[in-house]
Amino acid sequence: MSNKIKKLVIANRGEIALRILRACRQMGILTVALHSEADKDAKYVRLADESVCIGPAPASQSYLNIASVIAAAEVTQANAVHPGYGFLSENADFAEQVEKSGFVFVGPDADTIRIMGDKISAIATMKKAGVPCVPGSDGPLPDEPEAMQKLAQEIGYPLMVKATGGGGGKGMRVVRSAADLIEAVQTTQKEAAAAFGNGQLYMERFLEKPRHIEFQVLADTYGNAVHLGDRDCSLQRKHQKVIEEAPAPGISPETRNEIGARCVEACKQIGYRGVGTFEFLYEDGEFFFIEMNTRIQVEHPVTEMITGIDLLQEQIRVANGERLRFSQDDIHFRGHAFECRINAEDPQTFMPSPGRITHYHMAGGPGVRVDSHVYTNYFVPPYYDSMVGKIITHGMDRSEALTRMNGALQEMVVEGIKTNLSLHRELINDPEFGKGGCDIHYLENKHAIV
Repeated sequence: MSNKIKKLVIANRGEIALRILRACRQMGILTVALHSEADKDAKYVRLADESVCIGPAPASQSYLNIASVIAAAEVTQANAVHPGYGFLSENADFAEQVEKSGFVFVGPDADTIRIMGDKISAIATMKKAGVPCVPGSDGPLPDEPEAMQKLAQEIGYPLMVKATGGGGGKGMRVVRSAADLIEAVQTTQKEAAAAFGNGQLYMERFLEKPRHIEFQVLADTYGNAVHLGDRDCSLQRKHQKVIEEAPAPGISPETRNEIGARCVEACKQIGYRGVGTFEFLYEDGEFFFIEMNTRIQVEHPVTEMITGIDLLQEQIRVANGERLRFSQDDIHFRGHAFECRINAEDPQTFMPSPGRITHYHMAGGPGVRVDSHVYTNYFVPPYYDSMVGKIITHGMDRSEALTRMNGALQEMVVEGIKTNLSLHRELINDPEFGKGGCDIHYLENKHAIV
């Protein structure tokens, strides 16, 4: 490895901050852990070579404060910034300011983040690259109600009205008839403007029972790109993933290679740099692109388990200006992997459950990995996402990986706060989930969550 990146600022918190730190340690890169006042006792803060408090507990005054992050990089004389996921990871202005300030941004350039962050431009870009997309408006909705109704009729009902700058399940609404269209558009515009500062909408056909399947890609700055297979992330609650697995059940190697190759071609056409994820809805044997995430994903470990490739290290190498160390022919998929997201929340009501962990015991054994920043006596703060860790298992096939996950969930102990461990134990033993191929509505229908 060249000496371009010598000291890296970890501009995030929680398990991903620890994951970045571990990757840097293996690469001989010094680390600076940024933290809010609420996270001063976090494990990664103690393990980092240096740490800097960048503000009070609220994220808006710490982890989302661009000036504080860049100032911390300057005072510690770091020369790179890793945004992790969430927070500023897909903020094009942040990426731009990091690079203008003379630091390496571990991610795509700002222009790419902007293009892929806007759903309309992202879909247009994907269509040009030959990636299959959901039939839709191919642009912002017209202002005139008559033109809007005509467009909706061409797409066909049911359809979904979506915010161009949306995400996380916000700014979207299903419309099942022409009579409901105008009111749905007006309501969604207000919601989008409030949530994203942008009320622009588009529409696309609504798929009734799709699966959520995504493809992992990796690209360097020399025009080389590869895909690392797919993941099935269909088990969701309110558009938030709960369990992920790789590879996606029921997808043939030929189909996987075909869609993966199109994602790779799209990366080359847009000059993509770093790790990224193409998200698709899959129904009746067809893939439909919905968005691209221009960052590392929470569920990256399942891909690492079946490929043997450390995505964080490769992401850093690419940012460091290095070429990919392997071609598509070098990538082989071995076995199956699952990931269960462990959240500090009530398993029935899903209300967050911050507080002190009085006892913590990690699962272990062959094919078991736990990515977590918590420990006995750790205080889970109420200010951030409730995820406290991830259990990942790998097996020779889906059945073995599932059996190992069942054992790991039985072994895992987190006391003092409520967690969703019991929900995961239930789901892993659910006969329908055991078959593979559940759609994105399965979990909510199962628990009658509205």
